[in-house]
Amino acid sequence: MNARAEGTLIGLALGDALGMPTQMLTRARITELFGVLDRFHPGPLENPISPGQLPGTVTDDTEQAVILARLLIDGGGVVDLASFATALSDWHQAMAAKGSLDLLGPSTLRAIEAYRAGTPAEDTGRWGDTNGAAMRVAPLGIAHRVFPIGAFVDEVAAVNLLTHNTRIANAGAAAIGAAVSAGIDGADIRDVLEVAVEAAEEGARRGHPTPGASVPHRIRWALSLAVGPDPLDAIEMLVGTSVATQEAVPAALAIVAAYRDDPWGGVLAAAGLGGDSDTVAAMAGAVLGSIHGVEAFPVDEVAHLELVNPDLHLRSLAIRLMELRA
Repeated sequence: MNARAEGTLIGLALGDALGMPTQMLTRARITELFGVLDRFHPGPLENPISPGQLPGTVTDDTEQAVILARLLIDGGGVVDLASFATALSDWHQAMAAKGSLDLLGPSTLRAIEAYRAGTPAEDTGRWGDTNGAAMRVAPLGIAHRVFPIGAFVDEVAAVNLLTHNTRIANAGAAAIGAAVSAGIDGADIRDVLEVAVEAAEEGARRGHPTPGASVPHRIRWALSLAVGPDPLDAIEMLVGTSVATQEAVPAALAIVAAYRDDPWGGVLAAAGLGGDSDTVAAMAGAVLGSIHGVEAFPVDEVAHLELVNPDLHLRSLAIRLMELRA
């Protein structure tokens, strides 16, 4: 099980780092710049978020997942919201001070600013419906078992309260977290994806209502497209890969379905789709890593990831999260 936990966090970081240079670009432009994406690349100068970043550098997707993992460990499986707000805010300020353009997403930043201005945590995430909650939820999926599923989704919603207290965000985060948790327990790909949909349905009953398409319905639809003749075209043109939860989460799970036996191919494919590709690839990598374990990813690529990002300590975090699960 530890190998699957390590695979979860390393798969997340691999997808994130592969998507670092391609985020915000179109799939066509990615092909023009890199050809068939088959390795890490530096951030191109035209990228509005990651110009000049070294190949293999992770983004806020991995950084926020690490923040959540450490808080789960410190809290014995429970996240203190005040500590969460402080950690996210401190990270944002540190990155801004370094001149980084890779900062907190719109929902998270708005919520943290409101919380620090005195707004109660129950209200700060009132409008947070983008994919930030889903992109960082994987550590919770390692630390908590998915069944009973209602209790698991309650844990997800409790963490999301601060920044993403909406039915859309809870549905998306519950889907990814549950898929990871089921993968850690050894479920096969079919059961992992069914659990993801069931958790999304539970998550859609928690939080504030906001306008938007049903996340569980869009996941089921995206999964049906993944078995078609050209799933990547379908994901790009029909599902979408924007920061919207209703696009990013179904796209990530469709990649999992399409690349069920090829985790490395899956994160490469997700990173090559463009849009919010670092997040889509990170979520797909986390789920695929939870199913196949860290050994399913190329040793040299994992070594490069760990060399470029020496402060992440993903393997030790994974083991400590598994101790909470036990």
